[in-house]
Amino acid sequence: MSVVPARLRALALCALVVPLAAFGQAWPTKPVRLISPFAAGGGTDAFARPLAQVLSQNLGHQFIVDNRPGAGGTVGADIAAKSAPDGYTFVVGAVHHTIAVSVYSKLPYDLERDLVPVTMVAMVPSVVVVHPKVPIQTVAELIAYAKANPNKLNGASAGNGTSHHLTLELFKVKTGVQINHIPYKGAGPAMQDLLAGQVDLMFDGMGTSSPQIKGGRLRPLAVTTLTRATGFPDIPTLQEAGVAGIDVTTWYALWAPAGTPPEIVSRMQQEVAKALASPLLKDIWAQNAATAGGNPPAEFGAFVKTEIARWAEVAKASGARID
Repeated sequence: MSVVPARLRALALCALVVPLAAFGQAWPTKPVRLISPFAAGGGTDAFARPLAQVLSQNLGHQFIVDNRPGAGGTVGADIAAKSAPDGYTFVVGAVHHTIAVSVYSKLPYDLERDLVPVTMVAMVPSVVVVHPKVPIQTVAELIAYAKANPNKLNGASAGNGTSHHLTLELFKVKTGVQINHIPYKGAGPAMQDLLAGQVDLMFDGMGTSSPQIKGGRLRPLAVTTLTRATGFPDIPTLQEAGVAGIDVTTWYALWAPAGTPPEIVSRMQQEVAKALASPLLKDIWAQNAATAGGNPPAEFGAFVKTEIARWAEVAKASGARID
């Protein structure tokens, strides 16, 4: 009598496991949406769009980048968090989302509860860039000019609570200067105004600034990492320029709505890793001084926890708070 129920239980278990595994392998069967929570033309787009192109080619279904800017990237993240967890919506988030946890007094979603980590996409140095009209050639000259002209310089960012914003605030704390913060709905619009000379400087991710630096349209002063950027050996670090205590890397990554089947999350991570190994993406990432991601979800999730804690300390030191 006891043998039959045991066999039935085993059959029932197999009936559950096999379809789930097959479900992950069959995915996708229709277009997949990649929410980019910033305006088009910024650092997120610089990596999301070529990644979407290669994923579309490899998987035979369109991966569509859907720009949903606003509130330092939190509007798009909220849309993703409230989307159906069916494997057809992901968000190409960034370091900014781990900052928002501490900087925003109230968020409409919980990063660790409502979104699940998939994988890192790219890590790039941040760089201090100024418009050529600004009479500044070095970090030392930037500090001297800002001290002699309090609040005359305007620093752009991709929005309140982004790494551009917090790095500017940290720079102000470390150097004692006063620079106006001008938030935008993404690095793209901020870059447009910087190139037009409407703002003076930006602590930007290399993904947006590298083509402008190479084209001579912006003047780089320093990178915010502790080592010089690959492909830009002549740009000093902030530490080399005399400003210690700042080590900022801009990174971009994928999350899925909580409840997305783990088989699909795992499959997406594997497909992203495969795409990042393609010659096309290797070349694009190298042009932007980027390090490719592709790490497993658990590893990326652990990294997110450390970033939330690290940026909480920066937010506290700078006093940055958004109500």
